[in-house]
Amino acid sequence: MKNYMEYIKEILKIALPAVGEMTLYMLVWVFDTMMVGHYGGKLAVAAVGFSSEIMYTIINTLIGMGLSVAMTSIIARGLGSKDIQKTTRFANQGFNLGVCFAVVVATIYFVFAEKILRCFGAEEAIMQNATLYIRICSVGMLFTMIGNVFSGIFRGCKDTRTPLYGAMIANIVNLSLDYIFIFGKFGMPELGVKGAALATAIAGISCFLFLLYRIKTMPIKLQFFTKFDKNIVKDILRFSIPASLQEGSFSIGKLMGVIIVMSLGSLAFSANQISVTIESISFMPGWGFSLACTALVGHCVGEGNYKKAKKYINATAILSAMIMGTFGIIFFFFSKDIIRLFIKKEEIEVIALGALCLQISCFQQIGTSLGMTFSGAFKGLGDSKTPFKISFVCNWLVRLPLMYYFLYLNRKPLTYFWWITVAQWNLEAITLFIVYKIKIKKLIKKQNEIGEVV
Repeated sequence: MKNYMEYIKEILKIALPAVGEMTLYMLVWVFDTMMVGHYGGKLAVAAVGFSSEIMYTIINTLIGMGLSVAMTSIIARGLGSKDIQKTTRFANQGFNLGVCFAVVVATIYFVFAEKILRCFGAEEAIMQNATLYIRICSVGMLFTMIGNVFSGIFRGCKDTRTPLYGAMIANIVNLSLDYIFIFGKFGMPELGVKGAALATAIAGISCFLFLLYRIKTMPIKLQFFTKFDKNIVKDILRFSIPASLQEGSFSIGKLMGVIIVMSLGSLAFSANQISVTIESISFMPGWGFSLACTALVGHCVGEGNYKKAKKYINATAILSAMIMGTFGIIFFFFSKDIIRLFIKKEEIEVIALGALCLQISCFQQIGTSLGMTFSGAFKGLGDSKTPFKISFVCNWLVRLPLMYYFLYLNRKPLTYFWWITVAQWNLEAITLFIVYKIKIKKLIKKQNEIGEVV
């Protein structure tokens, strides 16, 4: 028992700052939605919510849960095997890739903002504000994406505090500037949605500058714009592409679901967007524990100790389920009170529908936490393909067809969207757990056989 408590302490030491970081990053979006909702009502919420969905889909796919997670796993395994020189080369090439991705994505969003929104079916009523929001945010997005690569490297070094402090700075800047820019305080003009975008962009730049300053504390010497190494880049992409595809299958599937919900009208879309924003806060402990699991398991793999990795994975799954299960209880009993924080009190229909959706979401919290933990475990083991395959099947062959049939073709109410999502997350968690049990059993058996030979 004493030994098991040591594992829990180590997990919490790594996970809690990661949970805090992910939560704080999400709060940037939450505060934008909350303040804009009070300023301009459901159309302003729709403009910011839809724009954010489109932007963060690509950021998370390419960088946040793609290249960044790949760097965490690769750096962790490299440091676990004590190969500092090779680990440093991987970190440098990962930074180069991150800069390339960031420049390309930010430029595309800035230049083609309106075309992208029309492509995804944005309503004409929100087009002007949504276009403005994306263009302004794209400037900060450039720095946010590079900062995400830095965060992934820090986590691989078992340093989750530095990314947490960066997220704190981003939130303080964003919250302060939201209040000043959106509502026109301290002599500033009322900027509304434009003010929310400016606050978000400046917050992203502030976080990047802090992470840049903290690079000198890393155990590896990160160098900028080193000579391109084709072999190392291939190795990074070999891991990050399946991780990106997994996040893409989820995020793009989620975005397609949002487009389907838009066809139900502005009431359903606004209620759904607020509920999704609130529920996303509960996802942050899951993502935080998942990232911690990737880092800790990666170090165990570098050491060649799969039994230790299994103990980390099991303990992380239990802790994550407990925390996200608590969120589920809060959502069920206090749904209306929470929804009211995000919209004018006169929007009675939005509040009622959003509260019902939030109550339904409580039934997926534990399944979501387990799915995230085991996905992080696979990445720590150096396997990013398995989580992608399972996520793809559950999102694109189960969730989206059901949404298309019930919501788009048969015009069923918004609650169907949430019950389908509950089924998808729980199915994904069960499948990942079964495959994980088979894989870890084989790895431990192989380790034991090698030990006997030696």
